[in-house]
Amino acid sequence: MARENAKQTIENGKAALGIEFGSTRIKAVLVDKENQPIAVGGHEWENQLVDNIWTYSLSDVESGLMSAYRDMADQVKKEYGTDIRALSAIGVSGMMHGYIVLDENDQLLVPFRTWRNNITSEASEKLTALFNYPIPQRWSIAHLYQSILNGESHVKDIRYLTTLAGYVHWKLTGEKVMGVGEASGMFPIEIKTKDFNTRMLTQFDELIEGKAPWQLKDILPGVKSAGEKAGVLSDAGAAMLDSSGNLSAGVPVCPPEGDAGTGMVATNTIGVRQGNVSAGTSVFACLVLEGDLSRAYPEIDQVTTPDGKLVAMAHSNNCTSDLNAWVELFDQAVTALGFECSKTQLFETLYRSALTGDADGGGLLSYGYISGEHITHFEEGRPLFVRGENSRFTLANFMRVHLFSALAAMRIGLDILFKKENARVDEVLGHGGLFKTEGVGQRILAGALNTPVTVMETAGEGGAWGMAVLASYMVNKAEGQSLDNYLNASVFASQEKQTMKPDAKDVEGFECYIQRYRQGLSVESEAVKCLD
Repeated sequence: MARENAKQTIENGKAALGIEFGSTRIKAVLVDKENQPIAVGGHEWENQLVDNIWTYSLSDVESGLMSAYRDMADQVKKEYGTDIRALSAIGVSGMMHGYIVLDENDQLLVPFRTWRNNITSEASEKLTALFNYPIPQRWSIAHLYQSILNGESHVKDIRYLTTLAGYVHWKLTGEKVMGVGEASGMFPIEIKTKDFNTRMLTQFDELIEGKAPWQLKDILPGVKSAGEKAGVLSDAGAAMLDSSGNLSAGVPVCPPEGDAGTGMVATNTIGVRQGNVSAGTSVFACLVLEGDLSRAYPEIDQVTTPDGKLVAMAHSNNCTSDLNAWVELFDQAVTALGFECSKTQLFETLYRSALTGDADGGGLLSYGYISGEHITHFEEGRPLFVRGENSRFTLANFMRVHLFSALAAMRIGLDILFKKENARVDEVLGHGGLFKTEGVGQRILAGALNTPVTVMETAGEGGAWGMAVLASYMVNKAEGQSLDNYLNASVFASQEKQTMKPDAKDVEGFECYIQRYRQGLSVESEAVKCLD
């Protein structure tokens, strides 16, 4: 019966689609009116370091989008014996921040500069001081101002500044708008108006007077909140999304959001004193604040939920990339020995071994800095593993320390919120790749934060599902129904979840490790100097 209901939903054009551009995978999730996933598709991709800039080709953005949609549509055809010809709503999400600038002919002026680039320290410091508001290096405004400080010739030709999600939304709809949560990673938001901060817009224009022929507000996207309509799928957008030509234009499209916002939705943590941790290529914790912070901290972002509440974010550029590289090395060893072992089994075996290690990781030390790390003030990074002569070098400790390291920089940022700002959170929801092996990432995180950590059954679906829920909310909400109420009533009312309280030994062990991690940062600094 469930299969027949899903087929009917698809054929009646009542399914909603969420698409998210993650660091290593573009994912498409189709949901029914109850927000249950009924089909999933994906496309693997990787960023490139070109001329010392982390980037993705925009041609790869478009081909990857089409590939992920086709993979999802093929699953629909195989599972339900039908084609997707209409949808109730679409939503697009992507990695937040970064720098995409177009000229008056909508042509890209410089290669897409992603969130991963730590190349805007001068701009970040000057804007943070000017606004008395944290402007991290990843933010679009930091990239823009750094381009001005560098005297880059393209600045005079800019007519539109956007993010990856904003770019894809524009390609699908022709609308230069974005959701407030995504916008809050470009330029500071005024919480009362849920729009760009007018005082800071004026300050920026005064700062760059005579250096650009435009005013900042004229090149930024329009800002919309969750539940508002942000355009419809154009004929060109339908053709770009669905290479088969089956999908009709005219589908309502909700405001594009960033991966932080979709993570909040996917974990139902958009209420005050709620928090979530998204752990994959990068890792970030989002805490919905009860009030403003006492001052600006360069290590802490201040962004918003998709419906405009103030959020503090501790964002680490590096999480599982180095850990995944080690797992790949072990996979090569297994293959060389002539054994067969699936990647899933290998990951689960190695991750579970971490639970049997010494509480503090046996004196080992790891830095998974594939790229720079702003929380610990590194513009560049070097993956590094260190052990002393008395360290207990076992597989269990090796894996445990790499899981610790994946969370360590974020934990340093959170210490600011918990210890200096007395921020409070009732529980933390975890989602993303780190939590795929049941009970492992969850337990490590609970120990790292000394806070209960909950994982929901949809944790593996991640932000693409959260984006589909935002699309569904736009068309299925009751009149005047808030996003918070919609999530509780229509999405999570029957959602199964598992909560794990921190183990005292894990808490003590992580505290010991984080001290070692802080003390060893000078070793990482020397590695950056010595290793190319």
